Amino acid sequence: MSINITFPDGAVKQVEAPTTGIEIANGISSGLRRNAVAINVNGEQWDLSREITTDVTVDIITRDTEEGLEVLRHDAAHVMAEAVKELYPETQVTIGPSIENGFYYDFARDEAFTPEDLDKIEGRMKEIVKRNETIEREVWDRNEAISYFKSIGEVYKAEIISDLPESETITVYRQGEFLDLCRGPHLPSTGILRDGFKLTKLAGAYWRGDSNNAQLQRIYGTAWSDKKQLKAYLKRMEEAEKRDHRKLGKALDLFHIQDEAPGSVFWHPKGWAVYQAVQQYMGAKQYERGYQEIRTPQVVDISLWEKSGHASKFGDDMFTLSTDDRNYAIKPMNCPCHVQVFNQGLKSYRDLPLRLAEFGSCHRNEMSGALHGIMRVRSFVQDDAHIFCTEDQIQEEVKEFIDFLHEVYADFGFEEIVYKLSTRPEQRVGSDEDWDRAEEALELALNDNGLDWELQPGEGAFYGPKIEFSLKDCIGRLWQCGTVQVDFSMPGRLGAEYIAEDGSKQVPVMLHRAILGSLERFLGILIEQHAGALPAWLAPQQAMVATIVTDANDYAQEVANALRNAGLRADVDLRNEKIGYKVREHSLQKVPAILCIGKREAEEGTVAVRRFGSKAQTVMPLEQFIEEFQREVEDKQMSETAS
Repeated sequence: MSINITFPDGAVKQVEAPTTGIEIANGISSGLRRNAVAINVNGEQWDLSREITTDVTVDIITRDTEEGLEVLRHDAAHVMAEAVKELYPETQVTIGPSIENGFYYDFARDEAFTPEDLDKIEGRMKEIVKRNETIEREVWDRNEAISYFKSIGEVYKAEIISDLPESETITVYRQGEFLDLCRGPHLPSTGILRDGFKLTKLAGAYWRGDSNNAQLQRIYGTAWSDKKQLKAYLKRMEEAEKRDHRKLGKALDLFHIQDEAPGSVFWHPKGWAVYQAVQQYMGAKQYERGYQEIRTPQVVDISLWEKSGHASKFGDDMFTLSTDDRNYAIKPMNCPCHVQVFNQGLKSYRDLPLRLAEFGSCHRNEMSGALHGIMRVRSFVQDDAHIFCTEDQIQEEVKEFIDFLHEVYADFGFEEIVYKLSTRPEQRVGSDEDWDRAEEALELALNDNGLDWELQPGEGAFYGPKIEFSLKDCIGRLWQCGTVQVDFSMPGRLGAEYIAEDGSKQVPVMLHRAILGSLERFLGILIEQHAGALPAWLAPQQAMVATIVTDANDYAQEVANALRNAGLRADVDLRNEKIGYKVREHSLQKVPAILCIGKREAEEGTVAVRRFGSKAQTVMPLEQFIEEFQREVEDKQMSETAS
């Protein structure tokens, strides 16, 4: 019997049934067969070896695609589980998914794994790959599967099967002597995984993420299409380790975090100087763009969050308290409070667009395991703003915002941006007609700006679609920072109205927007982007005046005062230490400019300037240095050594 195979480009090929993904790929080219890892059949991922018996639309998934990497990583998790069972048979395997850049598997074992164990496991994984064991998909009866896994002591697997819906097909994958419960798809054999994997670290985890359940041991790994990609990734991770904002924050005396205030930052003088520089920059830029800065309360009656919809959606993430027989929430976001400011006084269409901005201090009850330095915190400040406008003004406001965002990111040294349009989620408020108009407005704004963008179906906020802006840093990592969201719902829920041109009362559209997002997180990104060597306009100490001899102390103090009077952040080092020691110390602190002052400089009114990252020293009049350095700061130049 012949069947029709339709390819993504619309081409149709007639083949004899049954056929498989392997045969289809081989019929196209031997190269495609070598690189194929799975197949999309009518939009569903299948194993390459699974039989196809009817007319279908297919797309071969190759190892160098995102879908293909996900399959490779999932197989790496299974190969790791097989290796663990061979080396430590008493261990129970639980859940092992693919994740971004890699995979993990959670194991139940009385004895703790060690770093030495990881080396053994990785070595055994390489043996299993070399064996090139065939991977076979088997459909099992539910009760048989439960009995089997219980009989071999895999009670976690038996529990997973018991909890699956009755309609769920139970599939087990066999590779060698190892069997694992899984939906698939998987590679045809273990050898196709090749050598692009490595185990990376150990961690603790709770069964099904619940702290009331048993604690498990998690082994993480990374997997790539080939060894070349693996080496490139490991090199990026090595570079990321050097740039870790937590280490640099301590070394540069910028901030610290302690157990008494989990997820909150203690900013030190130098760190706070950077923080203020960023906030003041954003404040000035927003003022230029027609934003009015406001300030709203930290603690607000829970009823406001119930009206806005946040209490039902994010209630578990909110810090709450009670007093005077009333329930309150500590502000997790700013938008409902901004509507309250809009609601004061009668608004006309002539007042729109109204742009309200706030460096809003927010608190969210993030899980302790998710906290990460200043990148993921519970207490943070957003460069938040809300634009109240008419529907006709949406596109122009979004286009203007994108232009604003580009200007800001360029000033901070970020040139590459990834754009994603997130559309309606399953759980949402508002009518489909409102969502249609909101999504169309954002799509048109992206297209009118000539931007390439990706679609993220179902990833919008519960009140409206959004554009997400992700920065790519100097080692290729993406950081989602900016966002703009169209909201037809919340203003009406909270009673916002304006008088239209025809005299009728209308509900404004509300655009939620942020460029940096969390200032704490953005500062962490900046520190890692520049490896702590912030450009002069952002550096906590822009210039350090260091004396060579004590006779130059008075002049050095004059130089420092002149720099400060010019609006520069300058300090003076008058210690009775050798100049080489002072230069090394301040270079380690990544000060952009070190001004060495000796007897000659004091007599001639000059400064000997050493720039960070350079061994050269330039002698120039003090006035010349101030003029040139001020220009560098004002122009927000990026230092050559920063990234």
